[in-house]
Amino acid sequence: MDFLFKNATLIDPGGEHHQKTLDVLVKDGIITEIKKNIKAGKGVRVLKNLHLAPGLVDVGTQVCDPGYEQREDLESVTAAAAAGGFTQLLAQPNTSPYIQSKSEIRYLQSNTADLPVDVRAIGALSVDTKGENITEMSDMHAAGAVAFSDGKKSVQSSGLMLRALQYVKAFDGIVLNAPHDREIAGKGQMHEGYVSTTLGLKGIPALAEEAMVRRDLALAEYTDSRLHISNISTRGAVKAVKEAKKKGLKVTASVAVMNLVFTDADAATFDSNYKVLPPLREKSDRKALIKGLKNGTIDFISSNHTPWEAEHKMLEFSYADFGVISLQTAFSLCLTHLPEFSLEELLRYWSQRPREIFHLSPAHIRVNHSAEITAFSPSKKFTFEAKDIQSKSKNSPLIGKTLQGEIHGIFHKNHAVTSHKS
Repeated sequence: MDFLFKNATLIDPGGEHHQKTLDVLVKDGIITEIKKNIKAGKGVRVLKNLHLAPGLVDVGTQVCDPGYEQREDLESVTAAAAAGGFTQLLAQPNTSPYIQSKSEIRYLQSNTADLPVDVRAIGALSVDTKGENITEMSDMHAAGAVAFSDGKKSVQSSGLMLRALQYVKAFDGIVLNAPHDREIAGKGQMHEGYVSTTLGLKGIPALAEEAMVRRDLALAEYTDSRLHISNISTRGAVKAVKEAKKKGLKVTASVAVMNLVFTDADAATFDSNYKVLPPLREKSDRKALIKGLKNGTIDFISSNHTPWEAEHKMLEFSYADFGVISLQTAFSLCLTHLPEFSLEELLRYWSQRPREIFHLSPAHIRVNHSAEITAFSPSKKFTFEAKDIQSKSKNSPLIGKTLQGEIHGIFHKNHAVTSHKS
């Protein structure tokens, strides 16, 4: 189907039509015209008064397929992504089998080729993500892996992390690690502080993150290799990354959307859907994360999408697993709760910087280019209902909440996925 966007506001940082209001015609997945007063031909669907942006990118999605399809499969995760405005997902390796060879990468590629969202592999750093033996990262890179990480399993071994950083230098690869020292964190259930003490819950100290951040930065400096620190959450971690960037280290960092918006006080209700990793921290940490995004210390935002079946989340707080689904709500959550950021800034964090860091093809709204577009209404409010959830899992604290910034849909790979509300 062909589409004509009438009176569309283009938010395309670096593009020739940025912040202009124009008509955009898409035929057979290709942008054929961008100008004023385009006439709709026969069979062209007309969509009016929307904002258009290059497709959003999420780094570190738990796709769960293969192996855990009861939580999420490739069709459901891409449906959730499309409903949230995402056209690209970088998938964590924590599947069964793990994404640790050409075979698993080809599984992802072949099973998503006809889906509207690109799913790219983050290859496992260690065999079975056990943190013991390095994988054949060079082979996976050749097969299409965009980065290497043990995903939800932080690399505890300094020696293994050192070898991984040395290994990827041969092909200018990048290593991701989520900083979480398991021995320091112990059996903590939330951020260690006043709220955890009041609730009588074991806490996860900021030190569990900050010690590993400084270790990984030291290893990156020693190897002169590319390191991405995933989902930092403390003001101490922000400070360490800022110092590393000033020294010229090849380091980037991200923050999970939940940590940008909420604090440990939100977990005081004992709602297990606020139990995430990294844990929600204090107000001062949240302020430091926002400031870190503003000044370029933190490069982008992630959804930290982590599906769980009801039996893993509908439990007492101490027994529930960490994580929430967030692909559908991540961008709207930013528009609702982060007035500090302009649309242009948010698009930089959700689209431009991930493409630059992971060497993905740039996406701009240009004539004769393939359409990779997110369409949304930044001021329109909506209520996120359970019936709207595209994921197989329903572990979200936002059900029944009113958000701002309704996603109309995505237009990518000659697919159009639009919201039933629009």
